[in-house]
Amino acid sequence: LAVGASAQSQVTLFGVVDMAARNVKNGDTSLKTLSSGGLNSSRLGVRGSEDLGGGLTANFWLEHGFNADSGTVSDATRFWNRRSTVGLSGGFGEVRLGRDFSPTYTGFSDFDVFGDNGVAAGGKFLDKLGTTVDTNTRADNLVSYFLPRDLGGFYGQVAVAAGEGTSGKKYMGGRVGYKAGPLNVSLAYGRTDVTPLAGAGGEDQYKTVVLGASYDLGMVQLNGYYDQKKYADLKVGTYNIGATVPLGLGVVRVGYTAANASGALNGASIAANDSKQLAVGYVYNLSKRTAVYGTLARINNDGAAAYTAGGTGVAGKDSTGYELGLRHSF
Repeated sequence: LAVGASAQSQVTLFGVVDMAARNVKNGDTSLKTLSSGGLNSSRLGVRGSEDLGGGLTANFWLEHGFNADSGTVSDATRFWNRRSTVGLSGGFGEVRLGRDFSPTYTGFSDFDVFGDNGVAAGGKFLDKLGTTVDTNTRADNLVSYFLPRDLGGFYGQVAVAAGEGTSGKKYMGGRVGYKAGPLNVSLAYGRTDVTPLAGAGGEDQYKTVVLGASYDLGMVQLNGYYDQKKYADLKVGTYNIGATVPLGLGVVRVGYTAANASGALNGASIAANDSKQLAVGYVYNLSKRTAVYGTLARINNDGAAAYTAGGTGVAGKDSTGYELGLRHSF
């Protein structure tokens, strides 16, 4: 729904409602649920812009996430929990203020064939390494600058977030990339101030490096990324390779992920805590706005790793999840 407030302004109401019948087995425990967000996160939002003249535009974006299966807020601590930003854009690029994705998150999620949603979401491997970090997906109090869009395929973002006295929220990061024709490649880096853990020698920096790429061959698009989380001597490197293959009115999605841990803290090594995920799914588009989908994911955990397709994991136990769902966007 778009409403013209004046000749120079526009406001749009938009949203997604997505629900799936899901079954997840973690170790010996199995749970059947009706869950929200298997293909896209359920949300309700409003965005708008105003032409200020001289090539300058003011814009805002408010986006609320909710659990469609129960009608509850997906984050009880925030109503506009997905995004709440205001900004100015023009020939210089864009300056954006507020809660938003961190550039290190988009650095991997843009190349996740499952869009970091549902039982196969790659975000399950964003290990906090025991720290207070709260910027692996979104950051509060974020100030971002985005390069102009007419740089021959080059794009970039730099961002800083004020911690405002809260551990795990002070963030600095950026992302640069190139997207033209069938190729998209980017590199992102970020660091977050955290409370030092015992035995970490006072280390208060949680660091992320992400390299992602995709290439469209026509009949198949190949995607991949490497995401490294590091704190003190602890490190988790996540490798992913995926593909999307158009089939009929839909697309087949296949992905393989391996999370490799290393390092030790206070004499406790995490080197054995590795995990692997193999996932496959199909999305069938009934229209431009409505789709049905199915996804199957199998996770093999070693050591004390407890990654799951959903719910609470059991250290060293495998997890399997599958879902069949319906998504409608407006």
